[in-house]
Amino acid sequence: MLAGCQVNRYAQFGGYAQGGVWSVKANIKGVKVRPAQIQQGIEAILEEIDTTLSGYNKASQLSRINAGEQIEPSPMFREVLEAAGRFKTETGGAVDCSAGALFDIWGFGFRTDSLPSDAQIRAAMGSCGKAVRPQLNFNAIAQGYSCDKVAAYLYNLGVKDMLVDIGEIFCDGLNPQGKPWRIGIDRPEDGNNTPGADMQAILVSSGGPQGIVTSGNYRKFYIKDGVKYSHTIDPRTGRPVQHNLLSATVIAPTAMEADAYATYCMVIGKEKAQEFILSRPELEACLISEDVWTSPGFKQ
Repeated sequence: MLAGCQVNRYAQFGGYAQGGVWSVKANIKGVKVRPAQIQQGIEAILEEIDTTLSGYNKASQLSRINAGEQIEPSPMFREVLEAAGRFKTETGGAVDCSAGALFDIWGFGFRTDSLPSDAQIRAAMGSCGKAVRPQLNFNAIAQGYSCDKVAAYLYNLGVKDMLVDIGEIFCDGLNPQGKPWRIGIDRPEDGNNTPGADMQAILVSSGGPQGIVTSGNYRKFYIKDGVKYSHTIDPRTGRPVQHNLLSATVIAPTAMEADAYATYCMVIGKEKAQEFILSRPELEACLISEDVWTSPGFKQ
């Protein structure tokens, strides 16, 4: 799907990928490539990501490697695996893409198990990054990475003003009205399953390049015997987190960084997340629990 408007030559592209819809708005004034070709170029990138990094595509490189198949990983796979290793080291194991077995046994990975035994948890934790074949899960960074790859493609075409939304967001420049992009932050309440239906706040972009990602515990969870189990698993304990941080929106130089750090904030909880964000001048954040905390440079 693509549509265009003649004001500043903005065009909108979109489609379906990674389990949801994606959209791109871009000022294509001066771009030599026709809109239909841009649509095809974006679709090709997302198709490559699906066949490389998706755990839901059983024919992807990730699925084949997790199944024990001996294949030569592509440059894209190696790039993401290397980035995942950096985030694991930086966060002390709180963001660990080799912890796929943990997400699987809790029912938040590529299987539908739930409520594992202590023995199952210990076994899954033992496989994280240590076994010959750990189960990889790139969900903590893959959507952010996708945004960055599409943005890089648009930059290469000469685009400066853009908003890339693939579940996570990367934006740069100005919107069709000549103003900074405005991005809504969903109210983190159980049952708010439609993005944009109920907003907690509106973020105003800086006008420069930035990734914007929200991670939360209000959409992916289940309740058993009166206990809520969220999809945010702490690989260091092997269990879903139990603190009161409902969502973390992080702004970072890239969408992949914002993706990883939003997950990190959700793992470590509000107080430690505040300390982390304030220690990193290149990051801004909005943390929502029983109240709303924003870092000094977070614009609303």
